[in-house]
Amino acid sequence: MSKDKLKAMPVLSRDAEAEAFVETADLSEYDLSGFKPTRFEFEKKAAALNMRIPQSLLDALKDRAATKGVPFTRYVRMLIERDLAEASKR
Repeated sequence: MSKDKLKAMPVLSRDAEAEAFVETADLSEYDLSGFKPTRFEFEKKAAALNMRIPQSLLDALKDRAATKGVPFTRYVRMLIERDLAEASKR
């Protein structure tokens, strides 16, 4: 199906509505181009990290996180996780 013939995604305000929609819909008929990946976090956060950094670094970090559409603390955690994952591959 061409992109211009795809259906718009319905607005689903409840989990039950979303579950029913996914059960019955053929998602290949819908325009999913507006979707963006979401990462779900299941592990409980029991520890905190407190650090001092220059204001300019914090501002740049917040700007970068905003361009990715995530809170800056989550972005910092993503950077740490990515670095540790890469280190474990070596």
